[in-house]
Amino acid sequence: SIALSNPVPPDQRPTTMPSSSSLSSSKLHFEDGAVQFRQRLAVSILSQKPLLIKNIRADSLSPGLRPYEISFLRLMDLMTNGSRIEINATGTQVRFLPGILTGGEMEHDCPVGSSTDDDDDDDGNNYDDDSDRLQYRSIGWFLEGILPLAPFGKNDLTITWTGITDGTCCGVDDPSVDYFKASALPVLGKFGIVASQDMLENNSGPDIAVLQRGAAPLGGGKVRFHCPLTRQLAQPLDWTDVGKIKRVRGNAVSCTLVSSSATARVAYAAKGLLQRLIPDVWIHTDVHTRKQHHCGPSPAVTVHLIAQSTTGTVMTVEAALQQRELPEDLGTRVAAKLLQEVQYGGCVDTDLQSLALCYMCLTPEDVSRLRIGRLTPFTIEALRLYKQAWGVEFKLQADEETKTIVLSCVGTGYRNMARAST
Repeated sequence: SIALSNPVPPDQRPTTMPSSSSLSSSKLHFEDGAVQFRQRLAVSILSQKPLLIKNIRADSLSPGLRPYEISFLRLMDLMTNGSRIEINATGTQVRFLPGILTGGEMEHDCPVGSSTDDDDDDDGNNYDDDSDRLQYRSIGWFLEGILPLAPFGKNDLTITWTGITDGTCCGVDDPSVDYFKASALPVLGKFGIVASQDMLENNSGPDIAVLQRGAAPLGGGKVRFHCPLTRQLAQPLDWTDVGKIKRVRGNAVSCTLVSSSATARVAYAAKGLLQRLIPDVWIHTDVHTRKQHHCGPSPAVTVHLIAQSTTGTVMTVEAALQQRELPEDLGTRVAAKLLQEVQYGGCVDTDLQSLALCYMCLTPEDVSRLRIGRLTPFTIEALRLYKQAWGVEFKLQADEETKTIVLSCVGTGYRNMARAST
């Protein structure tokens, strides 16, 4: 069974992971707090190595785990069988013994905020950093964390989430489910994660469906994510040809008490900038109301743009309307963001680099290659994590002509252990 508690008194609590010397030498041990919290949990499950995280906001005015991180631990509890999670009294230390991914159908409620969470801090609260104020995250934040795990269960995975689908969480721009539907699903396809052949009556590929929209902070949205299982990634990745951008598509969405003209103004401003460079630009506008679409009570305006190349490369960006920002400014901002992403020249979005590199570590024992635009600090931390967990080292080769970087590695030949045990 899985426990999310720590019944041992602080003065009697062991200082090391209860494991043999051979296990402790291969465990994942971090003392830098909640850095890459979701990625470390996912890698721990995939590598079957115990995880120990210390000093989680130890110097903060409100130390320890946040509600959304505890909710993610409960999601890991729900998705696995045989895991054990222990949290100390202050919440600054987490011990995780990974179990086996089960897959199947499940539901999870993501934490949401209150009507005052996104207001300005005029009430005298003294937050020492943004993490002290941030108590909830969107459904996209949870979806991003489980994507490395989704194909490797005993059964096809189907999760129904309730929570926030649009807007910013206390000023933090979490990736939305629309972003992952446009950009992550093609990446899964590149690695051969397609329709399962085991159950012909449910032979469907990866899919993300927004059943109901709900903006921050009150949420009220509902999302269904489905991913078929795979026993092993089909083949090494060789993805270095970016191609030329041939068209741009997008969607501007408004939720609850927002004028329908706001999305039209966003789309018009975005097209005004993009059509200076490419004529094939089309942005759909979508207005959701509580009466017709049963969306959440919080208002929001979000927009995401998709640039498609001649070789099938997809680059996606998104943005949400900030306080005291005009819709025209939002449209111009997201269009400029897309042009910046295209200028980087990678085959995957900047926010999806760590996911693609994680799958490269799990490919068959052959060389995989991927071209990216710029190496972000988050990706650098992910490369260190993958080396510690699997011993995979990436070779980086700079392309001076295109100002891009080609990363290559030899896969570990990872097999679905959950499926092999049945």
